[in-house]
Amino acid sequence: MIKTPTVLVIPYPAQGHVNPMMSFSHKLVDHGCNIIFVNSDFNHKRVVRSMDNNNGSSSPIKLVSIPDGLGPEHDRVNLGELSVSILSTMPSKLEKLIEDLQLNEGIKVTCVVADVFMGWALQVAKKVGIKGAYFWPASASVFVLQYNVPKLIADGILDTDGSPTSTTKTFWLSSCIPAMDIKVIWWLNLFDPLVQKRFFKYVVECLRDSDNVTDWWLCNSTYELEPQAFSCVPNLLPVGPLSRTYDDNNKSVAPRSLGQFWEEDLSCMNWLDQQQNNSVVYVAFGSIALFDQKQFTELALGLELTNRPFLWVVRQDPNCENKMSLPDEFKGNRGKIIGWAPQQKVLSHPAIACFVSHCGWNSILEGLTNGVRFLCWPYFADQFFNQRYICDVLKVGLGFDLDENGLISRGEIKAKVDQLLGDENTTPRSHKLMEKLKHNIGERGASSRNLNRFLTWLKH
Repeated sequence: MIKTPTVLVIPYPAQGHVNPMMSFSHKLVDHGCNIIFVNSDFNHKRVVRSMDNNNGSSSPIKLVSIPDGLGPEHDRVNLGELSVSILSTMPSKLEKLIEDLQLNEGIKVTCVVADVFMGWALQVAKKVGIKGAYFWPASASVFVLQYNVPKLIADGILDTDGSPTSTTKTFWLSSCIPAMDIKVIWWLNLFDPLVQKRFFKYVVECLRDSDNVTDWWLCNSTYELEPQAFSCVPNLLPVGPLSRTYDDNNKSVAPRSLGQFWEEDLSCMNWLDQQQNNSVVYVAFGSIALFDQKQFTELALGLELTNRPFLWVVRQDPNCENKMSLPDEFKGNRGKIIGWAPQQKVLSHPAIACFVSHCGWNSILEGLTNGVRFLCWPYFADQFFNQRYICDVLKVGLGFDLDENGLISRGEIKAKVDQLLGDENTTPRSHKLMEKLKHNIGERGASSRNLNRFLTWLKH
């Protein structure tokens, strides 16, 4: 019997995890599902505030929240502290939410789709008799690494804290994918050894008993983009690329994407309309990356040195002590600086020439889907692996080199912008990738077929 499923979606409480799961939720809504989207209380308030209304009622998705266990004064960028608090607080709160939805509102949840980094939610679902599915918001290659952690520990490559046990520089996960460098193991790029240890153990716990709580592993990627990785984990189904969804209800204003922690500055779209095609350097570093003042100064002066128009996202965090100042000599006449961008719309604009990016997976997919070339500036976690993939495998971007002071200098920024935009070979490659990715989400594409398989399972 075909029925209307009610799917509870729970992302890890970070912008880069909320975005693809919100997009996935909208796809489910488009196919007749009811969606309950569960943020942490802290992030729920940010999302509602950015939507310019009091309760998120303009969204076709029911927005709810549960506490993450931390007070308002805590630093949620500290992933170790956040994850310890999540694991001790949220499972019981999620169970109570599911119970309250049914008792107080008559809403019976039929499936839980959980971010792999919230994998404990499927253990809660199994406990209360609800089926579930994992959702992996990053690359399939990084998932293969995460999935093989027990093997890496058993083989003596990692210890139980996730640290390398020897001087080995590379290791093999499978004969079907190239060797991986120890330096690109994502949890080794979390800056603080204590954070690394805590978060590694948290993710291992999220995957505990995973094969017994679901048969569904959904991934925001495509076969064509990562064929070797998908061949290693046949049960991992690509349903990407997932793009941010916009609220088109109000046609009198430019639409805003849903699920954002900051309000988007839509004035940049009018500014882009005034620029020549393939002329603008777009610069954005996601929701977490921070700079010191010296590097911020070099970036500002480097953008000016390119003598090209630039659109630069300088995130405004009211509670963040990491406040940067533009140098006195910075004129900025050719550029526009905004606090947060409607990135999918920006990257689809014909004025964009290249993307200076932190290499978060969402940003990579959004850029690739629009045929954009990359200048890679990774900050932490899987972004270093993603940079190598962009530069060495897909060959649609370049990385920056550090100077003797450990900085990316203004001269290096100008040189790499000129090199990338002067390379005639990257444009055909980026356009070919764009066509492949768009085909995947078309009616007959592999990602669409996988989504339909999941929907059939949900409804019967």
